[in-house]
Amino acid sequence: MNNISKSDSYAAAGVDITAGYRAVELMKTHIARTMTSGVCSDIGGFGGLFELDLTGIEKPILVSGTDGVGTKLKIAFLMDKHDTIGIDCVAMCVNDIICCGARPLFFLDYIACGKNFPEKIAEIVKGVCDGCVQSGAALIGGETAEMPGFYPIDEYDLAGYSTGVVDKNKIIDNKTMREGDVIIALPSSGVHSNGFSLVRKVFDVEKADLKSPVAELGGKSIGETLLTPTRIYVKPVLALLDAVKVRAISHITGGGFYENIPRSLPDGFGAKIDRSAVRILPIFDLIAKVGNISERDMFNTFNMGVGMSIVVAKEDVERALAVLKENGEDA
Repeated sequence: MNNISKSDSYAAAGVDITAGYRAVELMKTHIARTMTSGVCSDIGGFGGLFELDLTGIEKPILVSGTDGVGTKLKIAFLMDKHDTIGIDCVAMCVNDIICCGARPLFFLDYIACGKNFPEKIAEIVKGVCDGCVQSGAALIGGETAEMPGFYPIDEYDLAGYSTGVVDKNKIIDNKTMREGDVIIALPSSGVHSNGFSLVRKVFDVEKADLKSPVAELGGKSIGETLLTPTRIYVKPVLALLDAVKVRAISHITGGGFYENIPRSLPDGFGAKIDRSAVRILPIFDLIAKVGNISERDMFNTFNMGVGMSIVVAKEDVERALAVLKENGEDA
């Protein structure tokens, strides 16, 4: 820890430099869990260094993605629970880059807050590290910005960035799609990290009881259910890519089915979804009921229980389902 750098004047303006050092010390044990063989630098430098292992890759293509968690953070503030929101941040990035077949290599986070409470920052980063472990990415850097007067004292924003690599001849190309191909659904863990502006309006979360058990949610509270972290699909999808030819992948985020599935289809193709095959989670039934929201608007806003869709040839369906099941996905 840096014991020399201290500014009473900066502290009087609301920024505690030493709190930043304390937060870094608290998060180091979590970050250590994410280290992979490519990491060439320690946390705290001006840049994160990563050595690219190109063994078996003929034409490496780097794929990058960046995202935040959106207004799901408001639920974390209200519940005063901050140890899983980082998983959401990682998921939103790595689930995107896996859609073209890229394996995540490393991750960086950015936390902006009204006041740096080291223990809270460490809890946020613990979640980021959990997400990195789930996706096989190393956390090689980040930034915590204390911004008094800009953010409320107990609030923060969280964003992330990830880079992955894929061999050029293995990039998922939807031009190989054929009529009669089959769409496989990977289950979501809940609302994930999209549609929370509508969720907050439906439940009026600032005034609602978020902590009491709700029968429709199997005894879980609304707050607990909404904070369920976004599922990370990287490792099962990578296993699937090694086993069968995948025609397309779609990460079901904001805009739900109507926006995201068409993004993975080539011109001239449409998707026919069997409504009865969609395993709609109880939280979505509750949102629709309380908010009096039409089924179309629900499917056009939320993942509805499907976090990712994958297109394969009809003859590869059974093999694909078996591989996914072997890797923890009841697809």
